[in-house]
Amino acid sequence: MIDDKLNKKNLFPKQIPKLTSGQKLIKDDFMEHWLKVLRKNYGIVDKFNHKTVVNSVPKNFLRTLEIGAGIGEHLNYEKLNDNQKKNYYAMDIRENLLKIISKEHPKINTILGDCEKKIDFENNFFDRVLAIHILEHLPNLPNAINEVARVLKNSGMFQIVIPCEGSIAYTIARKISAKRIFEKKYKTSYDWYIKSEHVNLPHEIISELKKKFVIIKKTYFPIPISIEFCNLCIALNLKIKVKLGGTF
Repeated sequence: MIDDKLNKKNLFPKQIPKLTSGQKLIKDDFMEHWLKVLRKNYGIVDKFNHKTVVNSVPKNFLRTLEIGAGIGEHLNYEKLNDNQKKNYYAMDIRENLLKIISKEHPKINTILGDCEKKIDFENNFFDRVLAIHILEHLPNLPNAINEVARVLKNSGMFQIVIPCEGSIAYTIARKISAKRIFEKKYKTSYDWYIKSEHVNLPHEIISELKKKFVIIKKTYFPIPISIEFCNLCIALNLKIKVKLGGTF
């Protein structure tokens, strides 16, 4: 019983397997490659990831923060006016991906940074924060959630999409898509890659989110029922719990 309590207490930060320099190069290369392949070859999944978020935007929002913005694929679905574009901040830890965003979406602000450490904005700054297939990647998930809660307004919305990691449907889909493409391209096992990437399961993510947020909407894909084993993704809209004095 004591060991179980210690394990739960020390769940985060997750310990990530150490990678060789060669594996790190492959990891960075595949991340950019997969984002392009997903858009081109798996459009139905890509559309759910992004349209579900766009269809639930809060009214009269101005400032948006997207953490883990990648190559800016979500921006292709947004319907922003000029003022909203000027107040849209795309954040990522990979400078090469941010350069792609700057080229394709020059009016968008790009920020090189790590949401697990510090989101360099004042408290209660954003009307919405987006994290599309990001939270499953974060070893120090609680820190990231705390930072999102800090910079989000009391009236703001946190919109996320996460994979149904571990489900039968997701496992099968991965074998015939990302795993197959990865092993064909790099002639190496996909296992080490995904173990270093998807470190958080859906129930772990949702459990941490509930400490700071209230879920106001949950959408499953492709089957719109609240069962993970037959689905690929979950989209959630969350409102922040009341912050005393504007901060936690």
